[in-house]
Amino acid sequence: MAILAVIQARGPQLIITDIADGLTRRVENVTDTLSETLFEPVIRLGVTGLSRAGKTVFITSLVANLMDRGRMPGLLAASEGRISAAFLQPQPDDTVPRFDYETHLAALTAPDPRWPDSTRAVSELRLSLRVRPSGLLAGLSGPRTVHLDIVDYPGEWLLDLALLDKSYTDWSAEVLSRIANRPQAAAYLEQARSTDTAARLDEPVAQSLAKGFTACLHAARDAGFYDCTPGRFLLPGDMAGSPALTFAPLAPPDSPPRKSLWREMERRFEAYKAQIVKPFFRDHFARIDRQIVLVDALGAIHGGPQAVEDMRRAMADILSAFRPGRNAFLSRLLMGRRVEKILFAATKADHLHHTQHARLTAIMAALTREARDRADFAGAETQSMTLAALRATVEETVRHNGRTLDCVRGRLLETGKQAAFYPGDLPEDPARLLTPARDGADKWLDADYQVMNFAPARLTLRPGEGPPHIRLDRAAQFLIGDRL
Repeated sequence: MAILAVIQARGPQLIITDIADGLTRRVENVTDTLSETLFEPVIRLGVTGLSRAGKTVFITSLVANLMDRGRMPGLLAASEGRISAAFLQPQPDDTVPRFDYETHLAALTAPDPRWPDSTRAVSELRLSLRVRPSGLLAGLSGPRTVHLDIVDYPGEWLLDLALLDKSYTDWSAEVLSRIANRPQAAAYLEQARSTDTAARLDEPVAQSLAKGFTACLHAARDAGFYDCTPGRFLLPGDMAGSPALTFAPLAPPDSPPRKSLWREMERRFEAYKAQIVKPFFRDHFARIDRQIVLVDALGAIHGGPQAVEDMRRAMADILSAFRPGRNAFLSRLLMGRRVEKILFAATKADHLHHTQHARLTAIMAALTREARDRADFAGAETQSMTLAALRATVEETVRHNGRTLDCVRGRLLETGKQAAFYPGDLPEDPARLLTPARDGADKWLDADYQVMNFAPARLTLRPGEGPPHIRLDRAAQFLIGDRL
């Protein structure tokens, strides 16, 4: 009777689809386990980032520094000389675009270097490492090949996971409440208020609302806000204009009739979850072993308390992706497989003097503390870190108005001229940022934090050296060192 009730409620087709997904995932998990145990181990590293975090640069520099390991003393397998070779191979997923490593590296190492174009969809790259074992195994076996499959995907897509647990009514209420006081949302909120949501669907009205909400999301992201879902509204690809991307948050009418604008928006929201969000997690996310989430924390701090609070909420939603017990779909999908390590990394450490790096790391840890304490990761290890995948500045100390300031110097992105920059002192206690952020303050009361956009520095690399960085080797040790 219970099974019959479930089928009646959800439909036999959906139940059959869920069963098929579960069987497929079980077969893939068994196949992956046998392959890694009996043949050549594979580490699938997910790399994602919130807005402007620099994940393309991170992947490019990581691969370059694993191939030429002169700047990787923090990766023990490299410092101990146990990695004898590293080489690129075709990735195993023939339907996934290859991460364009060579083009991105050429941009960073050109005589007039520039930041590479960001990727706008899922891509993948396989780097194979020849590694000699350590400890007792060193005398029992020769070198083995370890494959590192790097999966690059937009952070906005990861945030979409939170939608799976929400109805259209709940999602609309949350979004409208969150953006109520944002200047970037004023035009859309007025448009939504003037719309009769109980009226019969008029497709031009639906499209106008979707376009208005999309413009609101773009403006929010440009202003430093992070929780800009649905993610495909910002990166639609070949789905631009499709019904699954033509909805927007609306206040519910008392009794919305069938075929009304509200009912159609609700149906399209459910279609977005079923046809876009679920396939992404089934085909890509569910197969990841290790994960790094890159965050431009300095940009959020510069954006003010509301941007910091928005970033905290976004990271809490991201962490929910790694404890799928709350979501029945993800529990069936993963079949007990969990991400083993999660690294939250504040990027652009080279925009600060090293004396402030510990403070930025503490802020990152505090931003994820509540979610980590509340979550059940089933043994997954999490860590926060501050890094720069490509160092674009040098440090110097200057005297200004009788004060000694620890600065960084680099080439300005806008003009190409050299400039020294002092961003302001981050607080030793992260609560001085997080408390006004939680309280909804409009601005920082006792400080003014600045950011500067630097261009890549011109590089002169010696043989065996990858691009200069800050703590990229320590990040690699945390993420993959135990598997080498």
